[in-house]
Amino acid sequence: MAGTTGDTSPTGAPMRILLVTTGLKMGGAEHQVVALAHAFLAQGQAVAILSLSPGREIDVPADAHVLELNMSKTPAGMARALWQARGLVKSWRPDVIHAHMIHANVFTRLLTRIVQCPPVVCTAHSFREGGRLRMIAYRLTDRWSALTTHVSEDGREGMVASGAVQADRIAVMPNGIDIERFRPSAALRGTTRARLGISAGTRLALNVGRLVPEKAQALLLRAFAQIDPATLPLHLLIAGGGPLHQALAEQITALNLSSRVTLLGPRSDVPALLNAADTFVLSSDIEGLPMVLVEALASGCPVVATDAPGVREVVQDQGTIVPRDDATALAVALDAALRHGRGSSADEAARRAAMIARFSIDAVAQRWLEIYTGLAGTTPCPRVEAA
Repeated sequence: MAGTTGDTSPTGAPMRILLVTTGLKMGGAEHQVVALAHAFLAQGQAVAILSLSPGREIDVPADAHVLELNMSKTPAGMARALWQARGLVKSWRPDVIHAHMIHANVFTRLLTRIVQCPPVVCTAHSFREGGRLRMIAYRLTDRWSALTTHVSEDGREGMVASGAVQADRIAVMPNGIDIERFRPSAALRGTTRARLGISAGTRLALNVGRLVPEKAQALLLRAFAQIDPATLPLHLLIAGGGPLHQALAEQITALNLSSRVTLLGPRSDVPALLNAADTFVLSSDIEGLPMVLVEALASGCPVVATDAPGVREVVQDQGTIVPRDDATALAVALDAALRHGRGSSADEAARRAAMIARFSIDAVAQRWLEIYTGLAGTTPCPRVEAA
């Protein structure tokens, strides 16, 4: 969907979209911000990205205007960051501001108090955006945004139940992925497995995610240890970095899994890894809308996942879902999936087609442009009915 679309600013020029994010490090929400930036630019819009923290682990579009702040968690640091952001709004003059994640959402709402802003949209990405104080912050600042969205219905219901937002003030809007990056490829599968040293007869499980408690890789290791490799050679790859790396490495040793489990660290070749895998496994306790499952299925890879929030909305009938915090159930499902393998090319195509229909980034970006256009020219903080 290249070129300029019919969605423009009130002046008829391409729409100027300011995306605000907590950071540009590895993470699902951060990847979504960058994916939207790419899609908006491809559709002829102008994009600026404001990051509250410095440093990047994700390549941002060259054509996007990027400002990285170094906001410290002090009143003076917050004031300084707000003043810098005020300068960007006044000089760049966006038609809409779209913030992502709790810190950026509250920050952007506060920004409306010190500078005349266009309509503000705030998107929550996690089922649990934070504790009681964060929910209070959401509730107190809600009137300073035009619309709040969540990436999943589970997440929307959770925020309403917590009192963060009224039910008629929050809508569901899913994330999207670059479908062209995630597709089955027999050639890529072969070269990636060879590069990783995975033999043709070994069944490969893959987990991708931050090494943090809510992703529950410790549970995954306990489950993997229950699968008997005697009748089927098995290997588990865990891609991602985080504070639990050392603890997980020690657990792998304690479970005698050193020859069958590899911690890969942060990776930039996830599409290749998804093609190499025979099954993708998600062990999370908390999610928003787990886009890594979308990426896996779009790559034709079968999935086994715990029933974290948002999982059923993605998987539907395209994989196996087990209860959270149940290592035995996860082991049984993962064992069965690995023994079955990826299936036929028709099976892979069916998984991919299901994701294209619901999660193409071009389609999601177009829906966002329609929302932005509907808000453009309104007062900065109108009440918007949930979709």
